[in-house]
Amino acid sequence: MLAIPLPFIAGLIFALVLHHSLKGVEAPGSRRYFVAFLILYALQGVVVGLHFGYGVKALAPIQPITASVMPPLAFLAFRGLTDASIPKPWIHLWAPAFIALSVASLQVLVDPLLLVIFLVYGTALWRLTRASDDEVMAEASLQRMRPALRAARLTAILMFFFALSDLAVAVYAGIAGAEGVPFAVAIMNVVALVATGIYYLLPEPDRAAVSPKVSALPDPADAAIVERVTAALGEGELYRDENLSLAKISRKAKIPARDLSSAINRATGLNVSQFVNNRRVGEACRLLDETKQSATAIMLDVGFSTKSNFNREFRRATGMSPRQWRARSKVETTLS
Repeated sequence: MLAIPLPFIAGLIFALVLHHSLKGVEAPGSRRYFVAFLILYALQGVVVGLHFGYGVKALAPIQPITASVMPPLAFLAFRGLTDASIPKPWIHLWAPAFIALSVASLQVLVDPLLLVIFLVYGTALWRLTRASDDEVMAEASLQRMRPALRAARLTAILMFFFALSDLAVAVYAGIAGAEGVPFAVAIMNVVALVATGIYYLLPEPDRAAVSPKVSALPDPADAAIVERVTAALGEGELYRDENLSLAKISRKAKIPARDLSSAINRATGLNVSQFVNNRRVGEACRLLDETKQSATAIMLDVGFSTKSNFNREFRRATGMSPRQWRARSKVETTLS
């Protein structure tokens, strides 16, 4: 029976976590980069697995080239989730080009160059995720903004880890020989699996618990923006879109995403997701009062995709569950 090398498993699990975190992402450019990144990540797992798991030495020159493409692709993919365009994406071809030249003519530079590539893009991606918290994931659906942000941070951390671990393996191989390299590669992938597992299993932070406070002196400009956003959400019942994103609202209201988000924060004390969900919950309350639709049907009708999110947001906005709301409504109807 053939054994399955650990890099295969690590690549598959990381790809699945990224896919789960990035559902609802509709930005075409970003989606293409993500697809390319995931395919290349899986290919890299195959190359590493065959090289170190089965001793296929012919793949050794390919491994650093495929490795050098992944950091730029990951950065471009997450950069594509922002509300800003990506200038000259072809510039990022410098990474695989330098590695390919080094593999062909000066192999001693391969490991140092890979270290630089992973550190440069890891730093760039980490800085991107720290720029403006959830707002940076403007193209992700509102309910996926936080998971997408966490996925970006996990990817940046793994870039740092693989940069340093690859350096350590290269130093170890230079001192003790290549015999222990497969074991070291296995340890690297175990650590990556553990980090990915921790990320996947950790619960999402309670966004409601850290909602910004309403400004003591409301700005008329903020109130005007909130009014425009409210109108945009109602136009064509945009708020019912399950994959509604900050970028979509921004384009509909013709207001820059960051200005829109900041104005809602200051004027209402809510983040954009909570603001939209209040609109959805209001419609859900009406449907619970006036129709005999099930709570699940209403949940889907007003734009929620999961029952847990619907129940949590409904309770946040009304102080009770959908079942309690409908029961209260029936009692009030009977008494009147």
